[in-house]
Amino acid sequence: MAMRVPVAKTTEDEAAGCLPDLKRFQSQALEFYAYLEGESAWVRDGEPTPQALQMIEVLNHADTKGLEPSDYGRDEWGADLQMFYETRQPSDWPVVRFDVALTACTMRYLSDLHGGRVNPKLIHAAIGPANSHLNLVPLLLQLIVAPDVDGEIQKVEPPFPAYGRTLAALNHYLQLAKLDRGGSLHFSGKVVRVGDPFPETTRLAERLRLFGDLRSDFTITESVYSRELSEGVKHFQQRHGLLAAGLLDQKTVNALNVPLRRRIEQLNLTLERWRWVLPSFSAPPIVVNIPEFRLHTDDENFHWLLSAKVVVGKAYRHQTPVFASQLRTIIFRPYWNVPSSIAVAELLPLVQHDSSYLKRHGFEVVDKRGALVAARLVDRASLSSGKVSIRQRPGGENALGLIKFEFPNRYGVYMHGTPETQLFIQSRRDFSHGCIRVENPELLAQWILSDNPKWTLNTILSAMNGQQSFRVNLQKPIPVLIVYGTAVVMEDGEVHFLDDIYRQDLKLEKALQSTRDIH
Repeated sequence: MAMRVPVAKTTEDEAAGCLPDLKRFQSQALEFYAYLEGESAWVRDGEPTPQALQMIEVLNHADTKGLEPSDYGRDEWGADLQMFYETRQPSDWPVVRFDVALTACTMRYLSDLHGGRVNPKLIHAAIGPANSHLNLVPLLLQLIVAPDVDGEIQKVEPPFPAYGRTLAALNHYLQLAKLDRGGSLHFSGKVVRVGDPFPETTRLAERLRLFGDLRSDFTITESVYSRELSEGVKHFQQRHGLLAAGLLDQKTVNALNVPLRRRIEQLNLTLERWRWVLPSFSAPPIVVNIPEFRLHTDDENFHWLLSAKVVVGKAYRHQTPVFASQLRTIIFRPYWNVPSSIAVAELLPLVQHDSSYLKRHGFEVVDKRGALVAARLVDRASLSSGKVSIRQRPGGENALGLIKFEFPNRYGVYMHGTPETQLFIQSRRDFSHGCIRVENPELLAQWILSDNPKWTLNTILSAMNGQQSFRVNLQKPIPVLIVYGTAVVMEDGEVHFLDDIYRQDLKLEKALQSTRDIH
């Protein structure tokens, strides 16, 4: 038998001990209990229902979803349950408080699990809380009668395979943290090569085995940096955005010494960011992950089809923004219309030093109508005012390469090729002014145009190397996501941890802490 629950009184009574979340969800809580005609949701015949016990178990293990269990009352549920076990017929008011508190915590948990704990606009101006609205009432009505509470809850989570892989990786690392004996590798500062003596071989092997970069049965027989240890280090370096040469240097040791709790937090932050993404798209998207320096294209089931190296904006002053858009146009053999800021700061000093610089590098000066004018008219005032501008003619030396991918956005950011292909050799690739340079851009174009039999790889290459500049307008725009995640789980389950090059992890952590402080 259920008991009556005076929700309105409970929400106003500070002595009730309910969490602050109830005020946040008060209107939906009132609607929820109205459906129940004011009766308790989680208590029957003086005892917690099986669904209540399952729900508390879920809340107590919120860390397995990248959330903080203490946000959902973990420290209180034990005492509340003890009340039922020790008292045959607990008084009505504590039971009411328990019922309403569990409802409030469940509402907050579902909301956080679905759309994230932080409004993403606080971190990235161009994206908003796309998944913030969630009708909690029908969800709770289903939960309180569901045989499998956890199974019902999973329906509100992001549907992407990458999200599921990140959850699996998080739980793996939570287990690793229990096995980690702690301690750091000591490093003299001198690069260690195969065959060099290295007194920390035992500790190094232990770390590599724990992380899965070295076979589990590998044993140390001498204090020498062996080839097998080097191969393990190379695999570790490849997963952490380092130059995978197998040499033990300071950067690698620093990465090896990062506490596992930090890696767990990186995975938590990636899960938070996944919850900001719309659950469906008009077409399979192109995803650029800034710290990974990579682009991925997806199929209809969000599995990767193409992966390409990219160059992104410099960490200092020219960061590539996070946003979503739709790719609408491909331009073959594009002009580069030099932004006035770059023209003034970078090209003008070169022109002043060498009057033939523009001509030798394929630049030309145009007025507001696009008509060619004499290069001698270029000065700071004319460039800053927009009276004249500089553009670079199409060709092999053009800064955009031979192809450009356009998608409207407030930042003027786009993707393009580049003549500076040597930059893709670097492990860290933040060299641009904010736009995204793509390695082998013809392969991206082939994927984009794959629904048009006219555009084969050969015709794409012919257009790039032809004589004419022209654009192709896509009949069906393709979603583009520019994202930021320092923990990435590959399709085979391998976890890559990356540097927080723009310090966005730190910014998100502060926002999350502020949210917790408010609650």
